[in-house]
Amino acid sequence: MVVIGVRFKRLGKVYYFDPKDTEVSIGDNVIVETAKGLEYGEVVIDPKTVKDSEIVSPIKSVIRKVTEEDSRKMSDNKHKECKALKLCSRKIAEYNLSMNLVNVEYSFDGSKALFYFTAEGRVDFRDLVKELAGLLKTRIELRQIGVRDEARMVGGLGPCGRQMCCCAFLGEFDPVSIKMAKDQCLSLNPTKISGVCGRLMCCLKYEQSCYEEIRSRMPKTNKEVTTPKGKGLVTDMNILGEKVKVKIQANDGSTEVFEYPLSSIQFQKNGSNKNNENDD
Repeated sequence: MVVIGVRFKRLGKVYYFDPKDTEVSIGDNVIVETAKGLEYGEVVIDPKTVKDSEIVSPIKSVIRKVTEEDSRKMSDNKHKECKALKLCSRKIAEYNLSMNLVNVEYSFDGSKALFYFTAEGRVDFRDLVKELAGLLKTRIELRQIGVRDEARMVGGLGPCGRQMCCCAFLGEFDPVSIKMAKDQCLSLNPTKISGVCGRLMCCLKYEQSCYEEIRSRMPKTNKEVTTPKGKGLVTDMNILGEKVKVKIQANDGSTEVFEYPLSSIQFQKNGSNKNNENDD
C-alpha cells in the first residue's frame, strides 16, 4: 500500500496516512482524518510502498493540502492558545493548585483545548476544568507530563552550550541509566551528568554501544595479563584510548606500573588465550 508519513508536533511521532489522489511531498502541510477528527500536520515521509503488516488498520486518509483558510484557522488557534495559557495560569494561582502549567494546544477544529502541566503528585483540578470549559466554551483536557517532556516543550540550551537534543532531533526518549556514566568513566556528580530537566543527560546513550564494544575486548581490573615485560595485574584502563595500565612485580619485590596498548598484551578470556596482536 502507498502511504505518506505525517507528523503533528515538532519531533513528534510519525503516522502513516493514505494520500489517496493528493500529490504531496516532504514539507507540505496537509489536513488529515484522525480518530479525533480533522488535524493539521506536516508531511515528513514522501509517498512510499509498505507492507500491510507495517500498517495499523484501518488507515486514515489525507483530506487535502492546507488552504489559506486552514492556515488562518491555525493562526487563530495559536492566538487562542496564548490567551488560554494566561487564563489558566491565573486560575491555577486563584485555586492555589500545586501544578506548573507548561503548554496548551487547541485541536484544529477548536473543539478541544489540551493543557500540559507538571506536578509532584496528584492534583484535584476538577473545579479548574469546569471553570475553564465555561470561560473558553470548548472541551478541556489536562494532561500531566514528566520533566523530560517539559524540557522538550520549553526548549533551551544544554550543558554543552548547544540546543537540547530533545527539542532539536530526538523523536523519542531512550532509557538512560547511571551504569552508562560508570561505563564511560564519567564523574558521578549529579550536576555534571544531568540535563536541564534534572534527569540523566540523553547523550549518555549515544556512545554507550562504543564503550561496551571496546570494554568487551579489554581485560577487567585485577586480571592477570602477559606484557612485553612479563606478567602483571591490570590496575586501570583507558577505554577510548584502548590502553591498559599493568602493575608488574620485579625480582627484588618492588612493583612498577606500565601502560600498554591493548594490542600488545595477552590474557585469558572465556577459557581461551586472548592474543590481541591477532585481532586486527
